[in-house]
Amino acid sequence: MATPSTTPIFISSTTLHSILSHKTLIAHFQSTLPNATLSLSTPPRHSHSTSPNSTLLLMPCFSTSSSFPFIGVKLVTSHPHNSSLNLPGIHACYTLFSSLTGQTLALFDATDLTLFRTSSISALASLYLSKNDAHVLVMVGSGNLSPHLITAHLSARPTINRVIIWNRTPEKAISLAERLRGDKRFEGVSFESNGCLEKVIGLGDIVSCATNSETELVGGMKLKEGAHVDLVGSFKPTMKECDDETIKKGRVFVDNEVALEEAGELVGAFERGVITKDDICGTLVELIKGDKVGRKNDKEITVFKSVGSGVVDLLTAQLVYETVMKAQIEQLQVV
Repeated sequence: MATPSTTPIFISSTTLHSILSHKTLIAHFQSTLPNATLSLSTPPRHSHSTSPNSTLLLMPCFSTSSSFPFIGVKLVTSHPHNSSLNLPGIHACYTLFSSLTGQTLALFDATDLTLFRTSSISALASLYLSKNDAHVLVMVGSGNLSPHLITAHLSARPTINRVIIWNRTPEKAISLAERLRGDKRFEGVSFESNGCLEKVIGLGDIVSCATNSETELVGGMKLKEGAHVDLVGSFKPTMKECDDETIKKGRVFVDNEVALEEAGELVGAFERGVITKDDICGTLVELIKGDKVGRKNDKEITVFKSVGSGVVDLLTAQLVYETVMKAQIEQLQVV
């Protein structure tokens, strides 16, 4: 049987978008994450400050099972002030290797890979933590991750029919709302912007945050009964998107235990005695496996804090790579 070339392939953002959807990636994570955590090793990621405002992240992950023969490494740069240059704040590349031979299999433009996997993890958590009949999504931030988070949350909760976007620069929130209004995928959903975060926080059944803020944005006293808070932006102890009251009022879950050491919202709450690490209700994998109970009723506040991991990067890269290779094999068989 004909086989595809063993030369490493480059997977562009265009190819990634042609293969992935948030809905399929959410389902992929839901079915693969529990077993993946048993066979994948993720050394602590390296975080290096390359300037007072810039960060370099290195995220390795490798399989110890021959049934999942992959090694992956992601390199990420974070330059929050790129917005003034009209450039994304996050750039990334990903290299996929064979764990059996060490051969380089693929190189990815991983900026979009990161956006897809981050937003899909948030939406997967929402399946367990937000209300089944959630109607209003408040999006805090309007950077490159925000439209992905909106799309993913709409995929997980199709009952959402109103999205309110806030950004420190109101024009950016206005622009994103206008762009999403023209997207035919979101028929029946209203998109609007609002310049006063305090007024709109209390409207959200789901409040999703994707900012680089080092000062609290979401106030726990403003949250509506039964709200789910999705915190995505912070990845170091100096950053935070919500206040202590949010953490105190909410049942808090994390994507993985690294969040307990890196997320500013949690690290600060531990230091101030607001909660302890024992008060964290569980991880995403524990929710998927049913080891931990997610939302218990329609009145409680839930909080999900994610910082990302090499596991979800590798699972995303695996899905895309195997889809590309399957298509190559099918083409060769036709020829």
